[in-house]
Order: sequence, then C-alpha cells, then structure tokens
Amino acid sequence: QMCIRDRCTQSLKFEDVRQCDFVIEAVSEEYQVKNKVLRKISENLKHNDVIIATATSALPITKLAKYVKQPETFIGLHFYHPVAIVNVVEIIEGMQTSEQTVNTTEQLAFTLGKDVIDSKDYPGFLANRILVPYINEAIWALYQGVASKEDIDKAIKLGTNAQFGPLTIGDMMGLDIVLNVLEILHEEFGDSKYRPCPLLRNYVEAGYLGIKTGRGFYKYTSCLLYTSDAADDLLCVDLGGRRIIKK
Repeated sequence: QMCIRDRCTQSLKFEDVRQCDFVIEAVSEEYQVKNKVLRKISENLKHNDVIIATATSALPITKLAKYVKQPETFIGLHFYHPVAIVNVVEIIEGMQTSEQTVNTTEQLAFTLGKDVIDSKDYPGFLANRILVPYINEAIWALYQGVASKEDIDKAIKLGTNAQFGPLTIGDMMGLDIVLNVLEILHEEFGDSKYRPCPLLRNYVEAGYLGIKTGRGFYKYTSCLLYTSDAADDLLCVDLGGRRIIKK
C-alpha cells in the first residue's frame, strides 16, 4: 500500500488549488493570516462550487466567511488533536453555508473514517469551549500549588474514569493551541473565566508545547516515549499514530 506521504504534492503557489475539488485551510489562528490565505484560495478556485473548509479550532465561521467570494461554499471542519488518534470532527455552518456544502463535508468526514458532530457557530464551537477551559483550570491548580501534575491528572483519570488527565491532554493538543483557543474565547466572549493561566503562557514562551516539541508538562523522548518525573510512569506513543499506551 502506497504511503500517504507518497500521494501528497507540496506547493507554495496558490494557483495550484485550481486542481482541487475541496480545500481545507489550516493556517495559524489569526484573523489577519486567515484573511490573506482565504482570499488567495478563493481567487484561484477552478469554479464556484469548490468548497473551502477552515480547520480553525475556535474562530467564528461567519466572521471568516467574509474573506471568501462564495460564503455559501465555506464551512468549518475542526479536527480534534491529535488528528490521527481522535476519530471525530466538528462541522460548523456559517450563516450563509449551503445545505449542499454541509452534506458534502459530512461525506468527506465519513470517508476519512471520522464521526461527525454538528456544532453551532459560536467561538470555540462545542469541544474546545468545554475542553480548553477545563485544561486551563487544571493548569491554574498546578500554578497555585494545589497538587502536583501527576496527582492532578490522576485525580481526573481515576475520579472520572477518563483515559487521560487534563495536563496530558494539553500536551497532546499542543500548549500553544490551548493558549490560542483561550485567547480567542477570552476576546470573543469578554468573560474572565477564559483568562489563560500565566503558567501556560510561560510554557509557550519557553517553547514547551507538549509532545510535538519533546516537552510540555511532561517530558518526551525523540523515540516518542513520554515520561513524567516518576520513573515508573511511562507512556508510549504508538508509531502508527493511533493511541498512547500506558506502560
């Protein structure tokens, strides 16, 4: 079976999107950057029926739709992190998104082996509006010395029968993404409950972003091993990208 990478073609030219029937935009979560990229994509589509899906984690879809020529074919398609592990996506309609665009996007998600959640167009949508403040509260607990990182994760894992604790989930998502989503929620809702913990900002400033950089709240080796400060606490990230195994 051909490796997925062998079926991918790289390009730095917006003109090459003319070959596409469906475009997924996944640039950084900044309105200015989204504006530039979405306008360029929209200008280079081969016809008006091509769908543009944004993989934004939190930015309102209707607000982003003003950057494209055909808002009827613009939609939100939020992949959960880590994408290879989590088999669900959120589909978010903007005010002008057509029913055909929704149906086609759902079919693509099913083809990719993902289950679908339909979310309303509010900042953070559904999952991140719940999950990211939960992670942030766990970081506040660590920052204020309520408990160690191991005990914070253990309390949630054993107390709620969850597979992973909130700090581990943050490392899996990427702490820069957690911070970015919180900043969007804080700005869009104007509610102090979304204020990022200073410790989170410090980790991101230091480049400790989680699994992808080898260090977040826990440390990760180059061979994709995760370990906490306790020698007997070891997690292995399956190289197939499907799961994290407790050892």
